[in-house]
Amino acid sequence: MKEPILVVLAAGIGSRFGGLKQMTPFGTHGESLIDYSLYDAIRAGFKRVVFIVNGKIKEDFRRIVGAHVENRMEVHYALQELDMLPAGYTVPEGRTKPWGTAHAVLSAREFVDAPFCALNGDDFYGRGALEQMYSFLKESHAPGSYMMVGYPLANTMSEHGFVSRGRCLVDEKGNLKDVEELTHIISTVDGPLYTKDGETYHKLSPETVVSMNIWGFTPDFIQHLEQQFTVFLNRAMQENPLKAEYFLPSVVNQVLKAGEATVAVRAIRDQWFGVTNPDDRPRVEAALRELTQSGQYPDGLWLR
Repeated sequence: MKEPILVVLAAGIGSRFGGLKQMTPFGTHGESLIDYSLYDAIRAGFKRVVFIVNGKIKEDFRRIVGAHVENRMEVHYALQELDMLPAGYTVPEGRTKPWGTAHAVLSAREFVDAPFCALNGDDFYGRGALEQMYSFLKESHAPGSYMMVGYPLANTMSEHGFVSRGRCLVDEKGNLKDVEELTHIISTVDGPLYTKDGETYHKLSPETVVSMNIWGFTPDFIQHLEQQFTVFLNRAMQENPLKAEYFLPSVVNQVLKAGEATVAVRAIRDQWFGVTNPDDRPRVEAALRELTQSGQYPDGLWLR
């Protein structure tokens, strides 16, 4: 069995954050959040990584991030570009937004020849998530046997604006039944609230299991991404050609509903960190300092 692959989504542009979060320094020695995921992945056992980037940032990304692991892992770079579309489709005039997380993973298909973990490059998942993922992917699984690490919603919120989360429904066996992408969730004194129309808000339990886009897949998932992409594009071109996004959770949901896969949910209570909004930065920096001071990470991830 070939070694599992870590697939890191690092091509997106953080519109609310205001910059390329993938390369923004947050750690005590200028480490980005992706550095922490890479460090945890290596500790967990991962030996192969594919970075999904866009052409504009590839060389900077390689110099600032990739260079840290090129002597520690087998490294590949895949490009996600707007014009990477099936035959017969063109980029809508005025579209600048990337096509989304599912399109990003599809962009790495030439490098995916083994079970793989897909995760966001601008999120901090913690050591436990990567260990759970590697352990799952090292096992022998039939096609369609997937996994997701889930977090309590309360451990993923921002105090400085709205967030987007995949709300998960889990059955009594611990398998995912449904995942719904909620794109506008806010933190209030009464707990998390979400809206779909920008006017009416609904309550969410702080214990709601949410997807933070850390998934484990067998290689057959690439075929599902290919098949559903044209369906997405046909709808997107009609409804919202400039902003529609092809989300990983949406594809997973369609595969589940078709009965073509199962997704084991490994719920952990670790704190997730991210910088959806610029004002999140001080909290993230403080949390990383604390993790360093407590000995969970060395003072300088790549200094040894």
